[in-house]
Amino acid sequence: MSKTVLVSSASHFNQLLSSTKILVTDCTSKSPATAVIFPGNNIGECGGLINPCCQSMRTGADHAKQSPPYMSSCPPSCPVRRRSPSPKSIQSDKRRLRKNIMWLHQHVVSTVQGADPRKLSELVKKIAAEADSDGLGGFGEVSDSGTGWLGIGLLKGYDNVTDQVDVRGLDLLNADSNFGSARTLFDPSKPSALQGGKGKGRAQAGEETKDWAESDTDEQLMLFIPFQSTLKVHSLHITSLPPKDTGAEADEAPMRPKTVQLYSNRAHVLGFEEADDIEATQAVTLQPEDWDAATGTVKVDLRYVKFQNVSSLVLFVVDGEGDGERVRIDRLRIVGEKGSKRELGKLEKIGDETGE
Repeated sequence: MSKTVLVSSASHFNQLLSSTKILVTDCTSKSPATAVIFPGNNIGECGGLINPCCQSMRTGADHAKQSPPYMSSCPPSCPVRRRSPSPKSIQSDKRRLRKNIMWLHQHVVSTVQGADPRKLSELVKKIAAEADSDGLGGFGEVSDSGTGWLGIGLLKGYDNVTDQVDVRGLDLLNADSNFGSARTLFDPSKPSALQGGKGKGRAQAGEETKDWAESDTDEQLMLFIPFQSTLKVHSLHITSLPPKDTGAEADEAPMRPKTVQLYSNRAHVLGFEEADDIEATQAVTLQPEDWDAATGTVKVDLRYVKFQNVSSLVLFVVDGEGDGERVRIDRLRIVGEKGSKRELGKLEKIGDETGE
């Protein structure tokens, strides 16, 4: 059954957001920016109790027999409120419109302006149904018919553009040759570690092939990713599935990436010393709680304005999550929007003039 929760603080809201698959917030705001709430941000001007139309939302979700959506709202005494306008002032200010914001897997996927019970009910039924399907909803692993397996779902408005990777130009430095190559990271299939293989690879023609990449001499990896077209890159999905039961070999077990640096539009792979001398387009430090427990996948959100016309990416894994000496990556997925195809240039004949 679903339930209504009154949000008492920003930390309370973040706790709800991280522990709930479907979350519906009931907010009002003078500007859309404060109405769209992201994890870690100030909740902003959220006021009042859930209006009666949310009852239809609850009924719709319960009828669909899905994971319960939680409707949360800030009471007038909420400590994170920046203002506490009276009901009269809210009604008189036409700019202050109620917004119901729906979150899936900690991301905003839809916003409904105004109190519209029918629209809200239809939206919750749709999202609740998608949450229980294999290919939609943004929870756990996803099977995408066009570009293969995804560790986590996609945000509305963005696509899996991994098929735009030019696999012929991939380059991976410091990779252990006993494991998979750079192409392995973009394999459309589900990692063997999630298919009951416990990270031991796939058996093919009597031999075991390891469908993941590991670093060699230390924990650093340098991956050059060229694209067939210019992309707007929104995020990267990195899947890393180190074995959990290592026993006495715990010190030798590979680690998940921790610090990742990204460089856009480089002509070729960077050397490790060269990367230290060049400012990264973006650097990210991953935390243990960022990884999806079911699929071993983390979503690396990029500063979208810096990745608008991307023809290539260099991904530099600086270190790993622990004291080991090796880092493991099973899959990489690129999420964003496709642009125009890259110009490969024209071939012209030389020395073919008439009479020659």
